[in-house]
Amino acid sequence: KRAGAKQVEEFPETLSDFSVSYRDESLFMEDVSLERIVDAVGTPAYVYSQAHIQAQYKKLAEAIKAVDYRVHYAVKANSNLALLKLLGNLGAGYDIVSGGELSRVLSAQGDPGSVIFSGVGKATHELDLALKAGIECFNVESAGELDRLAERAALLSVVAPVAIRFNPNVDAKTHPYISTGLQENKFGVLKDQALALYRRAAESEHLRVYGIACHIGSQIAEPTPLIRALEEMLSLRRELAQQGIEIDHLDLGGGFGVRYRDEPEFDVGLWGREVARLLNGTGLRISIEPGRFLTANAGILLSRVEYLKEAVEDAKSFAVVDAAMNDLIRPALYGAWHEVVPVCNDLQGDRLPWDIVGPICESGDFIAKQRTLTLKQGKLLAILSSGAYGATLASNYNTRGRAPEVLVHKDNWRLVRRRENLQDQLITELP
Repeated sequence: KRAGAKQVEEFPETLSDFSVSYRDESLFMEDVSLERIVDAVGTPAYVYSQAHIQAQYKKLAEAIKAVDYRVHYAVKANSNLALLKLLGNLGAGYDIVSGGELSRVLSAQGDPGSVIFSGVGKATHELDLALKAGIECFNVESAGELDRLAERAALLSVVAPVAIRFNPNVDAKTHPYISTGLQENKFGVLKDQALALYRRAAESEHLRVYGIACHIGSQIAEPTPLIRALEEMLSLRRELAQQGIEIDHLDLGGGFGVRYRDEPEFDVGLWGREVARLLNGTGLRISIEPGRFLTANAGILLSRVEYLKEAVEDAKSFAVVDAAMNDLIRPALYGAWHEVVPVCNDLQGDRLPWDIVGPICESGDFIAKQRTLTLKQGKLLAILSSGAYGATLASNYNTRGRAPEVLVHKDNWRLVRRRENLQDQLITELP
């Protein structure tokens, strides 16, 4: 280690929280060598583990089995069609935030009757698409949206099922960009507004009150904020009952945290027991909307070292890789941490602290900072925990094509999205 490098991180000795493991110093996902995938599809590339997604789904289902529940997968976390179909086959419905995501669900042969439509800015054409498809519920977030939904339902001669997204003003203790349950956030409405909107919905012949919705944020570390939000929802339900509006369905949202670095594992078992205790005897049905919890640690981003710029005097050492902020923007956007490990862990030499950076013309284009690794030009790296908000946030900045996506199952793998080429980008443009 060069002089002055005091706070450097080692990659984890155990990768049990992630979807990869070493075999004879070579990194595998399930029973597939990642070098084999790179030989076929190149880098950068996203790779997902089917077994990890299935295991996370099973863990969540086991935790909440004491109540009448349904999982609605948050499509925004990773909207690849193969993953949507996989989760549908496991029994999941879907939580969407756009008409485009609804179209993805339908393309993946998902049941529109299992779709909950959230989001603060639903456009008229999106409401029409969802009404015609016959979705399960609209989570309404403002008075203007409720009025527009009633108007479109009347025009289409249908009745729209609605839940008002209630903002309980509960602090999820998470990053401010992914907090959604405080009165300072743009999402949902406070209790008095919610009561008024429910009265209007109950009086409309083109709206049907379906339930109460709430989602307070993402990457929540422990169950207490979620339980507090549920208690507030139950309080709102009691007030609605006093006004003659009966509610038998609660949408609890999602937000269960996952490990990226050294975070404690979210105690989903404790959360499930507390939910069951609060709902005991109520007869309520619930929906939960996990996204990150199911897919984050199921995915990795593979990248190759293009160049090494070793430190001179007190400067940093940079490893320039072929993945960039257009492929994985979370580090630049949130300061997010992703473990970076070698695909082949057989190099001999000095372990030095490196900033792992991309080729994009921005100083903010970095994947990781001050990671202690033994590197050489051409070395393959795996960027862990990239299965959620990785590919879905990708862009074409610097006219870079988006990376391919691969799904691994046991000792097989298949391409579930090909690499985007230049013609894909130019086809919609006119000179």
